[in-house]
Amino acid sequence: MALIIKSECIDVKDGICTTSCPVDCIYEGERMFYIHPEECIECGMCESICPVDAIRYDDEVTGADRAFIEINKDVFQGPDGGLVSPGGWTRGDTPFRDHPAVRDFFKRDFEEQTT
Repeated sequence: MALIIKSECIDVKDGICTTSCPVDCIYEGERMFYIHPEECIECGMCESICPVDAIRYDDEVTGADRAFIEINKDVFQGPDGGLVSPGGWTRGDTPFRDHPAVRDFFKRDFEEQTT
């Protein structure tokens, strides 16, 4: 079981989750944050503090958000296909390049505000 960050984080990037992480395993991307699957100790601190409810244990994720299980892993894949462990994130680090699915993700303007 691993913690992942889902679509609710895209273009929000509040970052409060990074302040509660005791092992600095949450990394900033261009549009969202990502949790490193091997560095995370699964304490759940980030899940409890996320203001947009974007963080879940992977076995709790359903529907379209299941894609974010792989997205969170893929961001940390090296050229050989293995996981790269950057060793901890700090504010001011250069953001990771987002996963292609995140770069191309389109949020409907709050469910088409014309309803």
